[in-house]
Amino acid sequence: MPSLDDADLRILRALRQDGRMTNAALAEVVGLSPSACLRRLRLLERSGVIRGYTAIVDEPEARETVTVIVQITLDRQTEEHLSRFEAAVRRLPEVHECYLMTGMSDYLLRVEARDAADYERIHKEQLSRLPGVARIQSSFAIRRVIGSRG
Repeated sequence: MPSLDDADLRILRALRQDGRMTNAALAEVVGLSPSACLRRLRLLERSGVIRGYTAIVDEPEARETVTVIVQITLDRQTEEHLSRFEAAVRRLPEVHECYLMTGMSDYLLRVEARDAADYERIHKEQLSRLPGVARIQSSFAIRRVIGSRG
């Protein structure tokens, strides 16, 4: 990954606010010529700093889901166990985010379910069967205060 200078950071900050802005608008916001801005943007994309662009969609059915924050502790923290867990959790469509953590649990997951009964099914049929899981602690979100859905 390349080291990022102030111009690169301004580009990233602007794109986080509006990923659809034109190159001309982006160049104006970050104080570069359009050609210099486009060259930097392409370098950020090719180097993997910018991995892609996405739309945050507010779907009616998504608003009616429950968000469950799940802390998972593994029975062992070897590289092999972590890799097996991560490969398996990537295959679960209900898991929208997964973080390797420090502290009391090994992983923090954001799970979306239709309702409590659906989460019970996810817990029983999927999460508890993930490789190496020793403990699962779940918390239901009351409402989202800040953040994006996606």
